[in-house]
Amino acid sequence: MKKLAILMVVVAVGALCSGFGLKKTDRNIYAFGFAASFKDSVAYVTPIQVLDSVELERNTHFLPRRDLYSYQLKNYLENEMSRPGYTCMIFFNKKLKKIEKEMKKIRSLYGNGDMVLQTIGPDQFRFRKPSDEE
Repeated sequence: MKKLAILMVVVAVGALCSGFGLKKTDRNIYAFGFAASFKDSVAYVTPIQVLDSVELERNTHFLPRRDLYSYQLKNYLENEMSRPGYTCMIFFNKKLKKIEKEMKKIRSLYGNGDMVLQTIGPDQFRFRKPSDEE
């Protein structure tokens, strides 16, 4: 009986210690795209999307290959909406609250005054994880 109790304590301590060593690698990154042109009074924004299976770079906390995400939005505007000449960018964060705050800031800057801010629906455009061949 005493050996069983010791064995259970050892197993419990081992399970507890191994749980602290695990890294959470399956973390979602939240992102939205924004496009504006100097020649047009219409700016475009995508809704906040989840970029799953993506990890930020360890040292810089940047989104890897973020330029390819911006090009996805640029290609969509040029090819599907016939809107060439837009400068596209992607905003990203690990925390949903922070990306919502950034979205609110963009909407307040470009949604008032002379600029018209149009939302591209999630059924029209979604970011895809860039493949290694691109």
